[in-house]
Amino acid sequence: MKAYERLLNYVKVFTTSDDDSDTVPSSARQFDLAHKLVEEMKAIGIEDARVDDKCYVYGSIPATPGCEDKPAIGFIAHMDTAPDFSGENVNPRIIENYDGGEVVLGESGRALKPSDFPHLPSLKGRTLIVTDGATLLGADDKAGIAEIMTAAERIINEKIPHCALRLAFTPDEEVGRGADHFDVRGFGADYAYTVDGGAEHIIEYENFNAYAAQFEINGFNVHPGSAKNIMINALHVACEIEGMLPAGQIPRDTEGYEGFFHLCDISGTTEHASSYYILRDHSSEIMEGRIATLRHIEKLLNEKYGEGTVKLTVKEQYRNMIEKIKPCFHLIENACDAVRELGLTPKTEPIRGGTDGARLSFMGLPCPNLGTGGYAYHGPYEHITVEGMDLASEIILGIIGKYSK
Repeated sequence: MKAYERLLNYVKVFTTSDDDSDTVPSSARQFDLAHKLVEEMKAIGIEDARVDDKCYVYGSIPATPGCEDKPAIGFIAHMDTAPDFSGENVNPRIIENYDGGEVVLGESGRALKPSDFPHLPSLKGRTLIVTDGATLLGADDKAGIAEIMTAAERIINEKIPHCALRLAFTPDEEVGRGADHFDVRGFGADYAYTVDGGAEHIIEYENFNAYAAQFEINGFNVHPGSAKNIMINALHVACEIEGMLPAGQIPRDTEGYEGFFHLCDISGTTEHASSYYILRDHSSEIMEGRIATLRHIEKLLNEKYGEGTVKLTVKEQYRNMIEKIKPCFHLIENACDAVRELGLTPKTEPIRGGTDGARLSFMGLPCPNLGTGGYAYHGPYEHITVEGMDLASEIILGIIGKYSK
């Protein structure tokens, strides 16, 4: 079975994770795909395929004779889709010999346009898979699952010599919990790759350092008619905090290695308000400066309005994986070589976000990220090509070959 055929089967399964749930997994429906994958893995010859009680799917393919002393390599993808947009009743459309132009997405009133997505003309001549505009597609990251499964099936059916292989499919990546219960030790890989990126030739091993920051603001409410020099409007203070942050350091105005402060939520009353930020930067030193800026704002406003008016809580979310990947840079070199051998030019670029691979790297499993061939994730404009998926599977096979010599 080809990778895209698997994708079309997987996207029919509703697996959206739930940011408001505290269960594990966050949505029980993710088990539907997990059980389906276990059945498929066993059918292609992965005898120990299993799903645990937290919805993590694991399986292994023993090394072929002569490769037992080679490193065990893992490949990981996630089963859930993002709660940003509907992932239920996905109705993909296949466009053969795509002309590189605008594509109307069903009757949704939406269209995939080169003016919005400048890479589209580069896909001319390929077989394009799009949504009907009413849902996301789910290539993030069901394409990654399909590509791993396709490579595994070829390894087994074609009796390709290989090192020990470990496969895992996780829940809840889209709500930031995909690595929470990952059994690194039981997985048994020396190194691994997540297959959860964009274009097939892209390899990622740098990501943001990430923190969450919460301001709690206690106001002082009196009748507005007699509020002179007395009232402290907590909502005004929340706005004052936003105004004290450096101009231009927001997501809209930044790219590449540039970090930002992002106001995600502000709410409250005169009496009490809160504002929630996420902080992102590839540099840990600059991130320390961002946190220091927030603490300075907290100090200044408490001096201005009285101690206890503003309380700041900062929490680390994840860190830049580069410090864990640098000591085993063969992971990147081998991936780049596998891309080149297919006639493509490898591109390494920083992730303006985070991945399960970043967290797994700090859990003892160095884990850069490979592309799936997909674009415009988390919304109705999500799309991928059959050829991109085929190449992604070939890259996985190429990497396996590097570690099996």
